[in-house]
Amino acid sequence: MKFNLIGKRYLYFLISLLIIIPGLIGFGMWGLPLSIDFNSGSLLEIKFQSGNLPQPADVIAIYDQAGLKDSRVQTTADNTIVVRSRDMTNDTKNQIISAMEKQFNDKTTILRFDTVGPAIGKEVTTNAAIAVGLAALGILLYIWFAFRNIPNAYRYGIAAIIAMMHDVLVVIGVQTYLSHFFGWEFDTLFLTALLTVIGFSVHDTIVVFDRVRENSSVYRRLPFEQIVNHSIVQTLDRSINTTLTVLLTLFTLALFGGVTIRHFVIILLVGIFSGAYSSIFNAAPILVVWENREWTTWFNRNKTAA
Repeated sequence: MKFNLIGKRYLYFLISLLIIIPGLIGFGMWGLPLSIDFNSGSLLEIKFQSGNLPQPADVIAIYDQAGLKDSRVQTTADNTIVVRSRDMTNDTKNQIISAMEKQFNDKTTILRFDTVGPAIGKEVTTNAAIAVGLAALGILLYIWFAFRNIPNAYRYGIAAIIAMMHDVLVVIGVQTYLSHFFGWEFDTLFLTALLTVIGFSVHDTIVVFDRVRENSSVYRRLPFEQIVNHSIVQTLDRSINTTLTVLLTLFTLALFGGVTIRHFVIILLVGIFSGAYSSIFNAAPILVVWENREWTTWFNRNKTAA
């Protein structure tokens, strides 16, 4: 066998754990800051004509005087500030703008003003969770149906879901650190990127699984592990070429696409790379582990060797 990729499956599992576990630790320590798309509050994006941005502490002080405690300020590269706070009325917004123009002696332009109530934020959060859950269920049922003519078809669906959850956890872990160190929030664009990653991951996994199904009929006398390894090798060029094409496009967008879509593109970059990895090095090896029932020997290897 020229490339024994499947023989190093536990190394691939270990690499995945080394990436996922720090993300889960960070998520447990810091959590994910929700944007006003998922949480109640107001967002005010202001552009200063002179280009001299005020200090975030001074902006927060103005919000505090207006009775809006715990506000957060983020500056961007195009002479604007983005302030997230508790719900505010139009009168309060006008009061804050007037105070800024007076204190900073500068004219301002309101680029965006959004307010989301608690009921709407809760509804959006619930719908987002339902969307991810329905996507996972639909994938499981589709793969189970598509592979219904081969033994243990449900294993392919469950293996694809595990690989998909791998990508979700990787993306959430990266987002946790981006949120902590750069202030990037969990917003609808992030959710869109996450659902896109799920679709790409499952698409790549199905390509590998379909080749396993074909080879299972052609090479019936070979051990299942060799069939899976041969299938991975056959689809490796296609997976690498497809992934590199997408990654190069996304990398270009991340560099030259502007600030507004950078968060979305970077999450896609991470997720697409993770999806390609999990499809090749996680999903198919899980089938081999399941077929060989290797968990029965995980804790008694010494006894087996004796």
